[in-house]
Amino acid sequence: MKPVEILQKFNIYLAAKGLSFEAVVIGGAALAILGTITRETQDCDVLSPKIPAEILHAARDFSREIIAGGGDLKEEWLNNGPTSLLEVLPREWRSRKQNLYSGKALKLEPLGRPDLLRSKFFAYCDRQQDLPDCIALKPTKAEILETLDWLHRQDAHPGWPEHVSKSMSALAKRLGYDL
Repeated sequence: MKPVEILQKFNIYLAAKGLSFEAVVIGGAALAILGTITRETQDCDVLSPKIPAEILHAARDFSREIIAGGGDLKEEWLNNGPTSLLEVLPREWRSRKQNLYSGKALKLEPLGRPDLLRSKFFAYCDRQQDLPDCIALKPTKAEILETLDWLHRQDAHPGWPEHVSKSMSALAKRLGYDL
């Protein structure tokens, strides 16, 4: 099931339960809903706020209903996995949020483009599996260069800055740029 379909159904589910939830989302779900990527994703990463217990419970029950109906959705599909990013994003990130999905009971906003790029570039440098998402975002050479200093400071390992430079050079090369 596509992320937009999941969110539409979850919006209806929450409304029927008399619940509502507003959040800032990142990751593959945000990119899929923005139309940046077409692949399905198995989760929705909530950056902020901490998901209330009643919403987590509703999300788990919802996933069980989807699975019972023959769908495929992880039980922990709605999660606060990426909250450590809050500690390192620039303070003004909240002023750059985008409107993403607004239903009767569910409102989701992704990070603004500069911060969404930071989050995806960091994930790519950290685990390398996010390269297709980074390519799909079609960052300009200037956007890549603007994030380098921030990326270099995201890990205390002495080899991290060199790893970041190599990773981002590889990304830039895939996009037709030289860094």
